Amino acid sequence: MSQERILSASFGKILHYIREKDDEQPVVNYRNPSSLQQILKASVGDEPVGEEEFLKMMDQYLEFAVKTGNKQFLNQLYSGFNLPAFIGDMLTTLTNTSMYTYEVAPAATIIEKEMIALMNSYAGYPDGDGIFLTGGSNGNLVAMFTARNQMLPESRFHGYDRTENLVVFINEQAHYSFETAANLLGIGAKNVIKVKAGPDGRMIPNELEQSIEQAIQNGQKPFFVAVTCATTLLGAYDPIDEIAEITGKYGLWLHADGAFGGSIILSNKHRHLMKGIEKTDSFVWNPHKLMNIPLVCSALLVKQKGMLQHNITDLNTDYIFHDSEEVEDLGKKSIQCGRHVDAVKLWFAWKYFGKKGYARCMDNLIEMANHAEEIINNHPRLELMAPRQSFSVCFHYVPENGENPNEFNLAIREKLRKSGHSIVNYGYMGKELTIRLVAANGELQTKDIEQFIEYFLKTAQSLEKHQIIAHELET
Repeated sequence: MSQERILSASFGKILHYIREKDDEQPVVNYRNPSSLQQILKASVGDEPVGEEEFLKMMDQYLEFAVKTGNKQFLNQLYSGFNLPAFIGDMLTTLTNTSMYTYEVAPAATIIEKEMIALMNSYAGYPDGDGIFLTGGSNGNLVAMFTARNQMLPESRFHGYDRTENLVVFINEQAHYSFETAANLLGIGAKNVIKVKAGPDGRMIPNELEQSIEQAIQNGQKPFFVAVTCATTLLGAYDPIDEIAEITGKYGLWLHADGAFGGSIILSNKHRHLMKGIEKTDSFVWNPHKLMNIPLVCSALLVKQKGMLQHNITDLNTDYIFHDSEEVEDLGKKSIQCGRHVDAVKLWFAWKYFGKKGYARCMDNLIEMANHAEEIINNHPRLELMAPRQSFSVCFHYVPENGENPNEFNLAIREKLRKSGHSIVNYGYMGKELTIRLVAANGELQTKDIEQFIEYFLKTAQSLEKHQIIAHELET
C-alpha cells in the first residue's frame, strides 16, 4: 500500500465528511448489531488488506458512526464539531508525545500549564494547580484520593485502615463515579451517603448537615463532600455557597463536580449558578462537553499548589524524571504515566474563539434550552416534567387513548433514533420516563430546536395513528 496515496485519499474523505456535517445528513445510518457486523467484517485476517479495502474501511466507519456534530444529536452531554480543536487534536496525534516530562513534550507542557492557570482564574483559585486526565469520573476519583491523603497522610504508604470509617456525601442525583471512586480507594461504595435533593434536583443543605451529624454519631468520619454543577438529568446546580458554610464548619473537603455544567463559569450572565465555587477545594471541569472539544478533554483543578504531587509516593524513577530546573515535569503530579496531550486542542479552540466567544456560546446554549422549554410549555400534547435548571429540558408527550406514557415515549425515542432524524436521550424521574433534550452543541439555533420538536411530534402522531389502526383491526 502506498502511504502517500492513502494519506491523500484519507484527507479527502475527512474534508468531505466535515462539509457534509449539516442537518440534511442523518444523525446515524442505523443498522442492528448483526447487520453491522456483516457489513464491517470486523475480524482481522492473517494477511494485510489492500489499498482499496483499507479506504473502504474508512468509508464504512464514517457511514455508520453516529454524527455527533449534527445539530440533531441531542442525546449526550457533549455535541458539536469544533474545527480548531480538531486541528489541535490532529497535531498532537501526529507528533505523538506523552505528557510526563518537559523533555518529550516541551510545547505541550507550556500549553497545559497555561490552560490550567486560565481555568483556575475562572474558578477563583489564585494559587491553584491542576492536571488534565481521562474524564470527569477519573477527576472525581483523584479529587477523593487527594482529600483522603490530606485527611490520612500515612495512607499513602500503609494503606487505608477501615477502622477510620471514612464517609463521603453527595447529592442523591450525583454521578455514579463517586461510588466507583469509593470502591477503588477502599472506602467502599456503601460509605457514600446520598443526601436528599429538592424537587429541583439541588442538594438540600440542611439535609447534608443532618447526614454529617448522624454519621459522626454512628462513629464514622466524614471527610469529603461533593457538590454537582449540573446533574446529568435535570442539569441542577447544588448551592455551593450554603454547602461551603457546612463543610467549613466540620473541616471537610469540598469538591465541585462540574463535568457537565462547569463551563457555565465562562458566562458573565449565568455563572451565578456556580456562586461560591472559589470556596471549594477542587473542581472537575470537562471542556469536551459544553466547549465542544473532541473527547477526551477533562481537567481536575485544586485550590492549593502541591496537593497533587503529595498524592505520589515514589518518584525514584530516573529513567523518566531527571533533575532539571527548566520547568515542572507534569508527570510528577499525575497518577498516569503515559498521558495523551489533551490541553493543546483546548488551547487551539480558546485562542480561536477567545474568551468572549466562549462566553457567548454558553449564553446561546441557555437560550436554546429556554426556547425548547417555551415550545413545550405552549404545546397541548407536550408536558414539562420539571422546571428547566440550565442546559437540560425534561419533558414527555401525553398520548391519547390511555396509552402508557412511559412505553409510548420510549417508542417515540426509539423510532426517532433509528430513523436517523434526531437522537435524544431519556431517563426516569421516580417511575416516570422523561425525554431529556440537552442543548450542548455551541452552533445550535432556534430553527434546530424547532426542527427537533417537529420530528418528535410527527413521530408521536405516526405512532398514535398506528395504535388507532391496530385497535380498529383488533375490534
